[in-house]
Amino acid sequence: MDSLHYVLGAVSGGLVGFVLGLVGGGGSILAVPLMVYLVGVPSPHFAIGTSALAVAANAAAGLANHARAHHVKWRCGGMYAAAGVAGAFAGSSIGKVVNGEKLLFLFALVMLLVGGLMLKGRDNPGDPGAECNREKAPQVIGYGLGSGLFSGFFGIGGGFLIVPGLVASTGMPMLMAVGTSLIAVTAFGLTTAVNYAFSGLVDWLLALVFVMGGVAGSIAGTRAAEKLGERTGGLTSIFAGLIFIVALYMLWRSAAAFFPSAARLL
Repeated sequence: MDSLHYVLGAVSGGLVGFVLGLVGGGGSILAVPLMVYLVGVPSPHFAIGTSALAVAANAAAGLANHARAHHVKWRCGGMYAAAGVAGAFAGSSIGKVVNGEKLLFLFALVMLLVGGLMLKGRDNPGDPGAECNREKAPQVIGYGLGSGLFSGFFGIGGGFLIVPGLVASTGMPMLMAVGTSLIAVTAFGLTTAVNYAFSGLVDWLLALVFVMGGVAGSIAGTRAAEKLGERTGGLTSIFAGLIFIVALYMLWRSAAAFFPSAARLL
């Protein structure tokens, strides 16, 4: 890869960092398509392994910003992440042997489903005092294991599943779920990246420039999240809108994996 690709990698990292700070999981949604379609990484599996590492690092930076703003429930995030790490390892092991374009296509279908569910519940303000007690623990662990499996399989941080999973299992507000989700995004991304790295499917230099761009973007995204979080459904609507836009584009680009006749339209 030449210097232009690495510059594009830094720009992509800035976009991912901004969205991670803004809506938690949006960055993990954008990372793989940016790697493939903007930066020009030729192999979807290489893009997945590299972006998983970059998203984990950017999520950690976003987590620090949200923690300073007191938007993180550490007990809930720790329980969710611990349950999901095993799922992320299993999912990433399966994902490595599945055709890369088919992975992108299936990922886009899941994104459309989750986007619809997010819009359905966008007016739910949540309970700021929600905590992960003994009664809620089975739900938190169950959602964590399931989203970890999806996260590893599709090679993403998994925030697009983690955020609604936290809201559904604990009743916490959207803004608090965004901050808390970054604990699990970091854990799932690192688990997937390590698994892919053992197969030689990580570009370390590209991951580095991606992270450098993402650090600045995450700071701006967190500040924007604080302002938008004051509006009912504001964050949720933006989150769902990003999901739909990226999903439709990915469906269009990867349809040939399942429908060879569609290749002539690309």
